[in-house]
Amino acid sequence: MGLLGRRRRPPAAPPRTATPPPRPPEPAPPAARGLWSDGFGTAGTRAVQILAIVTVVAVAVFALTRLTLVVIPVLVALVLAAAISPLVGWLRRRGLPSMLATWVALLALVALLAGVVWAVVWAVVRQWDELATQAVDGFDELRTYLTGLPIEITDQQISDLQDTAAGLLQSDAFGSGAIAGVSQTVNFVTGFFIMVVVLFFFLKDGPKIWEFLLRPFEGPGYARGRRVGESTVRTLGGYVRGTAIIAAVDAIGIGIGLAIVGVPLVIPLSVLVFLLAFIPLVGATLAGILAALVALVALGPVEALIVVAIVVVVNQLEGDLLQPVVMGRSLRLHPLVILVALTAGTVLAGITGAVLAVPIAASVWRAVQVWDGDDLPARFARQKRPETV
Repeated sequence: MGLLGRRRRPPAAPPRTATPPPRPPEPAPPAARGLWSDGFGTAGTRAVQILAIVTVVAVAVFALTRLTLVVIPVLVALVLAAAISPLVGWLRRRGLPSMLATWVALLALVALLAGVVWAVVWAVVRQWDELATQAVDGFDELRTYLTGLPIEITDQQISDLQDTAAGLLQSDAFGSGAIAGVSQTVNFVTGFFIMVVVLFFFLKDGPKIWEFLLRPFEGPGYARGRRVGESTVRTLGGYVRGTAIIAAVDAIGIGIGLAIVGVPLVIPLSVLVFLLAFIPLVGATLAGILAALVALVALGPVEALIVVAIVVVVNQLEGDLLQPVVMGRSLRLHPLVILVALTAGTVLAGITGAVLAVPIAASVWRAVQVWDGDDLPARFARQKRPETV
């Protein structure tokens, strides 16, 4: 057989090396382990998160304040659309086409606003001469009254005040202020037309616009968006309609009192009472101060005190009897929250911000209340224990 018949042995397999187990990570030094896990580390992490959120909010607010010519008209249109959307729905249910119902509601609102402005201008122009005459006589009486106070106010000080006021009216600063006023008027007209156009589309296609904005969401997110949108519209509409009813009652009551006392410019003062009622907490106070000042200048201190008493009585009756019935659940905010929202709105957008701040805050809080269900607030806003004080 020889070598050909000898059975070959298979080559020996290379020795199998065992895979070493993975080495556990080396423990961090004690200083590194405790850097972010102790109380100071947790506080630092939360501080960084809060700073990031505040930065994002500040940038958003800054951008919005730079675009007030667009943002303010859109917000006003949203509030007005929420207020008069029931009228559009009622007209549609009565068989009017959507376009015609929208035009009827929009023209009715514009006519109402134009009527209010015309009433103020007409009343002021018609009674301006009378008010000017009474203002001169009333100022002399006020001057006599001030000189009789325990605090020493001399005729020279009053004359200096008159000269200062006259110099201000004749100065370049006042002229530049008048030019700025013309610019503000142009901005107001532009913003008004933007508001009317946006309001038209909100009334006509509001649900379609909201559905378009909810397209990225599905399931629970979509249901939450529907709840938030519906609650926002109900809250804004209920607030505006309720405030308008209360403001009308205040204006009528105070106007009747001013007419009985004999205060001039009853109609424009009543309209101012109506408009200032849309500013919570301070609006009624400002209206009372204006009415009392007109009565003081035109009639005297006794009539001014009577006017103050009338304003206090009307506002007290409105706050205790009318407001709980009319407003209902549309505005459930603590007075401190209202004051903070009012101050922030005034700082950011002036008088318009003061009017819009509270209904926007109320709608945000209502959205929180329906965040997880129709009667289920967001987790952070749920009551977790008996709250007794």
